[in-house]
Amino acid sequence: MKLQLALDRLTWDECMDVLNQTEKSIDIIEVGTGVIKEYGMAIVKEIRKRFPSHLIMADMKTCDAGGHEARQAFGAGADIVTVMAFSSALTIQDTVDVAREYDGRVMVDLLEVQHREKLNDLEKLSVELVSLHVGKDKQKKGAFNTEMFHLVEGFPFEVAVAGGIDETTAEQAASGHPAIIIVGSAITKADDSARAAENIRKIIKG
Repeated sequence: MKLQLALDRLTWDECMDVLNQTEKSIDIIEVGTGVIKEYGMAIVKEIRKRFPSHLIMADMKTCDAGGHEARQAFGAGADIVTVMAFSSALTIQDTVDVAREYDGRVMVDLLEVQHREKLNDLEKLSVELVSLHVGKDKQKKGAFNTEMFHLVEGFPFEVAVAGGIDETTAEQAASGHPAIIIVGSAITKADDSARAAENIRKIIKG
């Protein structure tokens, strides 16, 4: 089970500072959508330069022009890009095809997906990695909705989970045995980001 740190609603310098504090505890660096919108591919390139041994995910949240956006991110040094599940099949397929060119991966974001028929469609498109994602506007502090795991039961996907996960909910999130646990503000906004990342890593690895 890997720990992915989501860098969202942070400045360039804040991103670098948090990564310097947490690099020993995290497996994947997620350059969040808001950070990408603020700084573009330049920050992906800089993170790749500074943290060459980490996997980097560019949270593009692509919903159109899949091949073009994937090429931008992989060209900047990303290992994984995201595309929204509600995108057209052609957009998802183009993203997957470009990922293969770069020996990269695609994570399909299941935000607001509620029906398993969509998972059937994704399997046909050779998708391998999906994220069960509770959006920022829907997150409720103090609980993690483990019912989400039922959506992907029986499918061969690797699964990531995200949505307000912190030290009190990490064990619940890990109970569904996802491949990746994604944590953002519980680490990036903590008084001691290094300790928060270390604590959450211990919980999900334990």
